[in-house]
Amino acid sequence: MTTALTVSDRRRATLERINRGHVSDRQTDSDRPSVRSYGRRPASTRRAAGTETRRAPEVLGAPPVTYYAIAGVVAIFVMLGLVMVLSASAITEANLGNSPYRVFGRQAVWAGLGLISLLIAARVPYGIWRKFVLPLGLLGVMAMAAPFLPGVGATVNGARSWVRIGGLSIQPSEFLKLAVVVLAADLLARRGPETVNRQATVVWVGVLAAVGAGLCLAQGDLGSAVVLGAIVFSVAWIAGVPMIPLAMMSAAAASMALLFIASSPRRLNRFTAFTNVTEEKDHLAYQTYQGFLSMANGGLSGSGIGGSKGKLGYLPYAHSDFIFAIIADELGFIGTVAVIGGFILLVWFGIQTALAAPDRFGMLLAGGIACWFAVQAIVNLGGVTGLLPVTGLTLPFFSAGGSSLFVSMTAAGLLLSVARRLNAPATTAPASRVERPPRRLRRSR
Repeated sequence: MTTALTVSDRRRATLERINRGHVSDRQTDSDRPSVRSYGRRPASTRRAAGTETRRAPEVLGAPPVTYYAIAGVVAIFVMLGLVMVLSASAITEANLGNSPYRVFGRQAVWAGLGLISLLIAARVPYGIWRKFVLPLGLLGVMAMAAPFLPGVGATVNGARSWVRIGGLSIQPSEFLKLAVVVLAADLLARRGPETVNRQATVVWVGVLAAVGAGLCLAQGDLGSAVVLGAIVFSVAWIAGVPMIPLAMMSAAAASMALLFIASSPRRLNRFTAFTNVTEEKDHLAYQTYQGFLSMANGGLSGSGIGGSKGKLGYLPYAHSDFIFAIIADELGFIGTVAVIGGFILLVWFGIQTALAAPDRFGMLLAGGIACWFAVQAIVNLGGVTGLLPVTGLTLPFFSAGGSSLFVSMTAAGLLLSVARRLNAPATTAPASRVERPPRRLRRSR
């Protein structure tokens, strides 16, 4: 409780600091030439000035400890995830007559692509993403329609949420998460101190959450719908949207989710199976029960890499959404504590990045990504441990799935981009002015 109050107080203080800077910037801008004057000036003005203004390069300070901590946790997670994917899938693939490195090879390729995307996202100033919010949103919506195209879409466990082209499988909802967190951060950054205005802010927050979650529910993917709704509402809370309308929208979203679950007896039975694992261990709760056996087999220090028996065909999807059970089996209690502790550190440093962000958009972007990782990890781990229903969500950075790994690494790159700029000088360097000779002298030459 004390920690929650501390975070809430620091959030409020950060908003006050940023809002004061927002007002100060607008007052200062009123004393400067108009925005139009920063474009192409009239010829007479250019001749009178005899100078040309160039945009100043970005000035960055030394990377803070937060930057290295986030980078270190993500690097360890990706490398350990590759090892666990190989361990969890090799024997199963070999028994199917495939190469034991088939799943691992695909995951390694996506990890390489994700590393490139992470480095680009970390290096490029995060504010540039605001220029592409509308194209990102449109692409995200169009991508969510792709699974319904004949010959392209694929249904897995009752959810038509996959696109398969040749040997390539992509889950569009993963890319929609990235688009939604940028859209929500940009929307609420533009509102500034006016986030309490219900018509200007709360309605649009509800629309964004409804569209994102609704598209996932249309595919039958409840887990992604929960994560998308959580991303929007967490960004809204960080931005200072009043709690009463947020609570009302959250209650409406929960009601819609329950109606969606109750609309299908099969879906309802699968959703409630975690409440009675013992009786349903041979049917609806088979996967959860086998996960229990794998975790129990790990003990304190684990059975060692490659020593799990659950992955021999007893535990379905051992390399994807139930990879945490294999981690608990092969790395034991020590390994599970390390993985959970790593997620806690990643989220904590993400929150610290948001609280120290230099501007409103950076604060909302970092906070939204941190909450995204937290919610998705909680839902996945809750399903594996039997505390929550199994939704099929991947464990970020660990589960086999190229879309999830690529998008998670890109989001981590955005988080690093914000963290990299925490020590930036409060005022940017003035634009350099290059002296140009008078027109008469240029003509005489």
